[in-house]
Amino acid sequence: MNFKFVCFGEVLFDVLPTEVKAGGAPMNVAYHLGQLGNRTTIISKLGNDVRGRELTSILKEKNINLDCLQIDPDHDTSVVLATHNEQGDMKYEIVENVAWDFIELKQNYESLIKNAGYFIFGSLVTRSHVSRSTLFNLLDVPCKRVFDINLRAPFINQKSIEYQLNKTDILKMNEEELDLVSSWYVQFNTIEDKVRFLQNKFQITTLIVTRGAKGAVVNQQHSFYYHDGFKVTVADTIGSGDSFLAGFLSELIKGNAVEEALDFACCLGAFVATKAGGCPDYTIDEIKKLQSILH
Repeated sequence: MNFKFVCFGEVLFDVLPTEVKAGGAPMNVAYHLGQLGNRTTIISKLGNDVRGRELTSILKEKNINLDCLQIDPDHDTSVVLATHNEQGDMKYEIVENVAWDFIELKQNYESLIKNAGYFIFGSLVTRSHVSRSTLFNLLDVPCKRVFDINLRAPFINQKSIEYQLNKTDILKMNEEELDLVSSWYVQFNTIEDKVRFLQNKFQITTLIVTRGAKGAVVNQQHSFYYHDGFKVTVADTIGSGDSFLAGFLSELIKGNAVEEALDFACCLGAFVATKAGGCPDYTIDEIKKLQSILH
């Protein structure tokens, strides 16, 4: 089976003070690409445990293809432990040495990615040697490579991130990530200068900066495109950036203009922000209808 999109990385449970939710940026992106009618699969790994079986059921319910989902007999399914600190803010512990830290390279992955439109990956999965080695091998496969940078302290390794940036065709990051990565080299005052610098340094064709409620900025082939975002009542922001990326790529693969892709992506991200959780149910027609209303 050929896929338009292949996602690579973590699938996990967010263990919150009052509930447990399935998560992980690659899973969220895969879900939204599927909701938008794109054949998508995810390369990841779960433990052979109760949580792993629960996640498998959730992925099936959300119609996420499981052909490349590995099962690890020796390591647990991933959890992120969320607790309140003394100031009342949420503190997150991304537990280490879990199943997706040990994603193995399989023989069919190269042809799978070569035949896909886009290969989507992040930085968190490179914290371990095994998964990092697998990803870096796959980054040599000719395809359109999308780096959803998704920086998570303390797992920010400049050398590893630079390696990925050098393999990137499309880079998506938020403002804080843009500030941090550009500051490794030189200080700039404007978003535009930071974007241009990174694109020139790493030969990145398209760079997307999400700005939360302020919308997003895209530079493609030295042309800037801006969107102020849509004003909505926010339930939570979980998965908004992931849905934004899925919306943008889904429009791009159809051959639509950057302006159209950016508008649709902002609309989908806004819609997801009005719902609880990162993977709400919806149809393309619902998003198109909302798009016309918001305009």
